[in-house]
Amino acid sequence: MRHIKSDVAKNMDFTVEFYETEAGIRPVQEFLDGLKASDPDDFAAILAGLVKLRNRQYHREPLSKALGDGLFELRHVGKLNTRVLWFFAKDRRIVAVHGARNKGQRLPARDILIALQRMRDWQRRAQR
Repeated sequence: MRHIKSDVAKNMDFTVEFYETEAGIRPVQEFLDGLKASDPDDFAAILAGLVKLRNRQYHREPLSKALGDGLFELRHVGKLNTRVLWFFAKDRRIVAVHGARNKGQRLPARDILIALQRMRDWQRRAQR
């Protein structure tokens, strides 16, 4: 892929990465690995959504939605609602911090709290 058309390259102006704990654990990667085994169709949809996030035109609904406090969600409605929570970081990066599945329309407060804690941990360590 050394030769990418310039119009395509302009649209792919963000990178997506996964949050990693100080111990080297990548919770979103683990979530996706489990999803791939349990529900390959939802896994494929979420993976495609993460790829689309590299393009700023997908940073809004219906693919993505602001949750507040700097957090956003990538959402796929299937057998269960599957979400990956993420935030923007310096240098046009998107950091995915938490994955969750549930039957309801609302994301449980505990999932938002986990994502916020991970976002703050990432930001704290990035300032070192």
